[in-house]
Amino acid sequence: MATEEKNKNVKQKKKQTKGEKKPVEKRPGSSRRRAVPIWLRIVLVLVLSVVALVVGLMIGYGVIGDGNPLDALNWSTWQHIIDIMTGN
Repeated sequence: MATEEKNKNVKQKKKQTKGEKKPVEKRPGSSRRRAVPIWLRIVLVLVLSVVALVVGLMIGYGVIGDGNPLDALNWSTWQHIIDIMTGN
């Protein structure tokens, strides 16, 4: 019976040591500085999305559609596409 109690104690100690994590000690007043602030990340994502859209339009209109790639940026081209879609 004594060996059973010892085995239970050993198992309980193993469970405690496996599940326990040592708390991370932080020094007072220390904080982590980000290399790139969050607001700058958002601006970069928006700018890169617009650039990707413009490049995609130019490739689609110029290369796939056999037109002048810069025509994809003209308002008259988009007005013509809107007129076709609305039936005017």
